Amino acid sequence: MSELALGLLALAPIGLSAILLLGLQWPAKKAMPAVLGLTILLALFVWDMTGTRVLASILQGLVVTVSVMWIVFGAIFLLNTLKFTGAIQSIRQGFATISPDRRVQAIIIAWCFGTFLEGASGFGTPAAIAAPLMVAIGFPAMAAVMIGMMIQSTPVSFGAVGTPIVIGVSNGLDHASISTKLQENGWAWEQFIQLITSEVAIIHGIVGTFMPLFMIIMMTRFFGKNRSWKEGFAAAPFAIFAGITFTLPYALTGIFLGPEFPALIGGLCSLFVVIFAAKRGFLLPKTTWDFEDKSTWPIDWSGKIEIKAEDVMGGKTMSQVKAWLPYLVVAALLVITRVFPTIKSFVADINVGFTDILQQSGISASIAPLYLPGGLLMLGALAAILLQCRSGSRRRAFSTAFGESSRTIIGAGFVLMFTIPMVRIFINSGVNMSDIVSMPMASAQLFASVFGNAFPLISPTIGALGAFIAGSNTISNMMFSQFQYEVAMNLQLSPAIIVAAQAVGAAAGNMIAIHNVVAASATVGLLGQEGATLRKTILPTLYYVAVAGGLVMLALYGLNLTGPLA
Repeated sequence: MSELALGLLALAPIGLSAILLLGLQWPAKKAMPAVLGLTILLALFVWDMTGTRVLASILQGLVVTVSVMWIVFGAIFLLNTLKFTGAIQSIRQGFATISPDRRVQAIIIAWCFGTFLEGASGFGTPAAIAAPLMVAIGFPAMAAVMIGMMIQSTPVSFGAVGTPIVIGVSNGLDHASISTKLQENGWAWEQFIQLITSEVAIIHGIVGTFMPLFMIIMMTRFFGKNRSWKEGFAAAPFAIFAGITFTLPYALTGIFLGPEFPALIGGLCSLFVVIFAAKRGFLLPKTTWDFEDKSTWPIDWSGKIEIKAEDVMGGKTMSQVKAWLPYLVVAALLVITRVFPTIKSFVADINVGFTDILQQSGISASIAPLYLPGGLLMLGALAAILLQCRSGSRRRAFSTAFGESSRTIIGAGFVLMFTIPMVRIFINSGVNMSDIVSMPMASAQLFASVFGNAFPLISPTIGALGAFIAGSNTISNMMFSQFQYEVAMNLQLSPAIIVAAQAVGAAAGNMIAIHNVVAASATVGLLGQEGATLRKTILPTLYYVAVAGGLVMLALYGLNLTGPLA
């Protein structure tokens, strides 16, 4: 079979996803079973995978599904707990005292707090925490999911304490052969990875500075009374300021300290500086912007999770410190379990693992409930019950929050049962009886052959494609880093810059990753509207990969930047 035909067939599940979710506006619970069915047929009859390997991939996907559902359940449980302790009411009042302007609130919660959470944990945690929090203080559920997904961009390359680079890129490249070539040029492997890290940080630093502005102009355009871009641009000075307070320390940390801490440090700096500035009115827009009254919202804006005054158990106003304490507990636990190796190893080793499922080499999965953010979110919820509830009401708060959260998670689980197994078949298709490349690699090779010397322009798009498929920057980097390296060497371009473009695009692709959208939607009770969310988040994704590709082209062909192997 020709490379063109193979590449087009590899793209067929992605194309079907787009047609059903974006074109026909099917809910994911109807679309993803069809996409899984097509993927299985391609795996069996085109890629010639064995039935056992396909089944093992499905089982692997189901184990991963449990991990994702654990994170989503933890986020919903924490929100429902705070609803019944009365903390959400205090948090809502606290944001009003910083600024009643919804544009400012979105930037502080999603951009400042969300980027810090991404740096600490990854795994879709920022959207899972930020989206329900925004709903709790009065945002439409669909707006909260859209904004929550847009967090999954700039910080993601260095999310989970640098995992996409430390694990994804490092394991996606052929360490032995590249190290030999590097030594011939007087370079070490560690220097090469640091060069990639620096270039990722610089590209993100330029493109990501404008993401807070993108968030608010899309919010005012799609969810404002006047459907106006202009109302978003009215807050541009504050939004760009917020972008810089993150991207400047983020880029400097990546250049000088490595991949583990850019998002963490950038998020912390942004959180403190932006709140301090907002309280003093620095660069705030002249007029306050808010959503219309909830009674006027279209029905598809609202989810099934609501915060009603009569649901709140506490009669007295809670202090801001006490109200935020469970989130602070979660943030602290995320940092502690990621930064300190001994603690990280201890909690990660408490897991249920499945190795070589159905005796298929390389198809393994595990669940580490205390290491995954879901376990830490559960601990945050328990802290809320102990610290914010009267002793006589703790049992009721726990049982009510647990019951509501369990009912909410069922719909998400059904969709993810089809989405994630499809991803695992896609990724595992490289082992087959026809000895052909995997589906992701076949689609990437198609792009390379079409674009030729203009490949750097499309390099971030390949990274985004991988993240769209896998829902993970790290997995996209594992799939495509070596491919990007080989294309760069063939074109006699700097492989470090091309691999950096892969990592940047893979971060941006998280904004349209289907199972991330499903998971975020579940936290606010908005299942069934995934296509509507994707039609919106495709816009910032296109912005990100287009500008990043343009910067890479400029660096390679305009500035003639080279690396140790070019």
